[in-house]
Amino acid sequence: MSQAQALLDRSDPQRCEADERRVLIKPCSWERYQQLSALFPDNKSVRLTYIDGVLEIMSPVGERHERHKTTLGYFVEAYCQLKGQRYYGRGGFTLEQPAFAAGEPDESYCFGQDKPVPDLVIEVVITSEALSKLPLYRAKGIAEVWICRLGHLQIHVLTAEGYAMAASSQLLPGLDAECIDRCLAIPDQYDAVLAFRRIIEDRGQV
Repeated sequence: MSQAQALLDRSDPQRCEADERRVLIKPCSWERYQQLSALFPDNKSVRLTYIDGVLEIMSPVGERHERHKTTLGYFVEAYCQLKGQRYYGRGGFTLEQPAFAAGEPDESYCFGQDKPVPDLVIEVVITSEALSKLPLYRAKGIAEVWICRLGHLQIHVLTAEGYAMAASSQLLPGLDAECIDRCLAIPDQYDAVLAFRRIIEDRGQV
C-alpha cells in the first residue's frame, strides 16, 4: 500500500461526504508533491491538488460529483451549439505553475480556437472543506472559473486584482448562475439539458 493511499485510509470519514475522502498534508514541498504524484500516473480515482505548500489528496471521485460536472459540460456545449460559438472541450488534465501550484479541473473549455490553457474551467465541490484551486487558475491566466458548490454555481471572472464573483458569465453572454442552478436541480440529466436549451432559445435569437 502506498503512503498516499494509507493516508486516505486513515482520514476521518465524518469530515467528508460519503462518496469522497480528503486529506491535507501541510507543510508539503513541491518536490514531495511530485514524488506523490508519480505514484498515481494513470489513476483517475485519486486526485492531488497542490497550492503553495499545501497538498490535498482526494479519493474516490463520487457519482454525484461526476454527474454534476458532466451536466455542466453539457450546458456549455448546448449553449455554444445554439449560439454557433466554436468550442473545444479539454476535459480534466493537470495544470501546473512549477514550485507553486498544480491541480486538475473537472472540465475545461477553449472558445474560438483550441489553446494550451483553457478559457473556462469547471469545478464541482461536494464537500465544503475542499482546497481552493483559484490561486492556480489565476497564475495560469484562466479567464473564468465555475465552481459548483453543493449544487449552486459560483462564477469567478478574472480581473487585474484576481477573481471577482459575477452573476453572469462573460465568456458566454446572457448565461447566468441562477439559470444554471435551476436546470442543474432537475433530477434527470436529459430533462435538465432540454430545459437549459429551451431557456437559451427563449432568451434570444439562435
